[in-house]
Amino acid sequence: MVVDPQSLKSYGHAAAGHAGTMSDEDGKLFIKPCVQAEIDFYETAKRDHPELSDLMPEYMGTLSLTTPDEAGEAVAAVVSDNNVKTDTAQIAAAVSEQISTSNAAPETTPAAENEWVPTKGGKISTNKAVVLVNNTYGFKKPNILDVKLGVRLWADDAPEKKKAKFDKISEETTHRNFGFRIAGMRMYKGSDNPADLDDEDYRVYDKDYGRFSVNDDNLVSEFRHFVFNKNAGIDKELGQAVCKAFVQTVDNVEEVLEQNETRMYSASLLFVFEGDGKALRSAIEKNNSIVDSVPDRLLTTKRVDSGIAIEDEEDDDEVLEDALRSLPPIFSVKLIDFAHATWVPGKGPDENMLKGVRSVRDIFQTLATE
Repeated sequence: MVVDPQSLKSYGHAAAGHAGTMSDEDGKLFIKPCVQAEIDFYETAKRDHPELSDLMPEYMGTLSLTTPDEAGEAVAAVVSDNNVKTDTAQIAAAVSEQISTSNAAPETTPAAENEWVPTKGGKISTNKAVVLVNNTYGFKKPNILDVKLGVRLWADDAPEKKKAKFDKISEETTHRNFGFRIAGMRMYKGSDNPADLDDEDYRVYDKDYGRFSVNDDNLVSEFRHFVFNKNAGIDKELGQAVCKAFVQTVDNVEEVLEQNETRMYSASLLFVFEGDGKALRSAIEKNNSIVDSVPDRLLTTKRVDSGIAIEDEEDDDEVLEDALRSLPPIFSVKLIDFAHATWVPGKGPDENMLKGVRSVRDIFQTLATE
């Protein structure tokens, strides 16, 4: 079957990226118009590089857009009894079936090199969309930080005009010395001035914020502002717990990237954490309580504010599944945006990306201990 396009909605929590992103009615899925190269990277990672795939949003498959110009209006999707499937395995199977039976129009032919025009955040020209698990689902008030990684931002096949523009952006921003810039932020109660907030009490920092307001001198203080927010009830204790969790997770990102031979240009790290201080404290306390109830033999670390690692022991699957289902979301860190990502066997790890990853980790380490 095909879902009524009216059941899909514009995704309201995007901190950066192109227009046209959507979610299903329940908000569990994130539907992003994309090019075939991004689909290929997700599929290869899931099939051949599980440790890297774990760092990426969970990939469910693809959907076919009716036409490139209707990316935000009509999408072919598989449903059951007129309801979008919510079970992960069911969704994956349904999307796979849809892929095999769909007759999508051919992808739009790219413009010639001398015709390259920046999208400026608008919709990309494509008839494909990637379906991912929405990493902001389940949070009461998700705070979102999109960090675009790399000193060099363009792929080998980029038009010269694009290379020149992106080199200029890199030279004039924190990309040059830190290997990343803030591409966007959404912060619950992120201003003392009510006029700065939207109708959900968020302050939204767009791509211009990271290009023109953030520099080498104030970068750390802007990260501090993102995490520590008295307006939302996030004090030093809570903020440092979040920063410690981010440090441990980014350490793992660094380790995995060092073990994989890839090149990812203009990819990002997406940081999400519970932005409502009361809900954050409650989630941590509940999380720790649940972890304490799991037998010690299943845990390598007990507290969520230090990071949880649960060993996979076949005999204890039911215990683990019950515990994990009960864990409220506290934070998430994911690698995103793979339109210009590829595998480069024999060429070593992506030091261009890793420079930014290490810089971000060092900043959160500073904030976790100051």
